[in-house]
Amino acid sequence: MPGLVGIGVGPGDPELLTVKAVKAIQNADVIMCPASAEDRPSIAFSCVSSLIDGSKGQKIVKLIFPMTKDKDVLESTWRRNAQAMAEQVLSGKNVVYLTVGDPYLYSTWIYMHKDLREKHPGMDISVIPGIVSMFAFASKVGISIAEGAEKVAIIPSCYDLSSVKEIAKNSESMVFLKDGRYFDQVIDVLKEAGFPDNSVFAIGQDLGTENEIIRKLTLGDVNDGTLTTKYFSILVVKRV
Repeated sequence: MPGLVGIGVGPGDPELLTVKAVKAIQNADVIMCPASAEDRPSIAFSCVSSLIDGSKGQKIVKLIFPMTKDKDVLESTWRRNAQAMAEQVLSGKNVVYLTVGDPYLYSTWIYMHKDLREKHPGMDISVIPGIVSMFAFASKVGISIAEGAEKVAIIPSCYDLSSVKEIAKNSESMVFLKDGRYFDQVIDVLKEAGFPDNSVFAIGQDLGTENEIIRKLTLGDVNDGTLTTKYFSILVVKRV
């Protein structure tokens, strides 16, 4: 029976894909993956490209998601790409959609799934979870995300520093995801919120790839200057 599977491909390392994800990808007729522009590669697809057997004739479809905060553009993009997936399934194809990390953590899958459920309630849709970057990163750095009754805050971007400061006042661990270009701006905010200089400060980019960079220091040791210019980066700060 044709259907659609949303697959979390993890933080970048193809060896961190689940067995279930690998089977679904290899059995798919159509593999759909996100990219920010036609001339840009799909990071999600790069995580699984080594699994693709060209002799099977699988169709690879890149869905474009422009990098914008314009709500109207975003919503029309979600609808358009959801329809593209639906058309493939309704034509009798087994379709998978790849997303970095997990489909239900800051993923475009969430919005398209809602649209598909509304417009195609009878469609067979399932989800395979993926390892998210914060856990892959914690295992590499050797720090705990949370212990005992500690509270964890996950921040998808650092655009609103006032809210970040308030959240920091009530958190033992903070995980900053998605846009590393703004990480520099949170250092003073964390200190003002009461994070001591001996707090663990760990930053990573391009996790699971040959370009991976990981730094572990303390908040007090962080020097002024650019921490990272990468969009797909992670920063974990933990009170000690």
